Amino acid sequence: MTDSGPAARWIRGHSADAVDVLVYVVVLNLAIEYVPNVISETFTLSLLTALLLKVSLEVVLVLKGRILTRLRGADSPTTKVVWAGVLWSVAAGSKILVLEIVARVFSDQVSLGGFVSVTVLVVVLLLARGGVRWLLYGRDAR
Repeated sequence: MTDSGPAARWIRGHSADAVDVLVYVVVLNLAIEYVPNVISETFTLSLLTALLLKVSLEVVLVLKGRILTRLRGADSPTTKVVWAGVLWSVAAGSKILVLEIVARVFSDQVSLGGFVSVTVLVVVLLLARGGVRWLLYGRDAR
């Protein structure tokens, strides 16, 4: 008997993404346990929140990568300042957007706190993700 269902095929093809979600669940649940203003009513909701964070952070990382490419390729100081401002806006705005998405999707059942707590949470999520990918995949971590 083989595991060839769509979910199993997706996980095999996207093992780093599956690991990311598991890392996000662990970090998010540690935050829920130790940070008073980070709340999730159930483990299922924390898992769904981790999935939402994974998707939103991937979109933000792609967007930041494109902006950084433009920033590095800018040939005038004014253009560099503009792209740096856009980068800062996306970095700050993405945290506000994550808070708003979580509030709309999960209502009062999940709260990531405020801007500071979600910013710290996102930084820890990305560091944990990078650390686990480095442990699992070494220098080939993407």
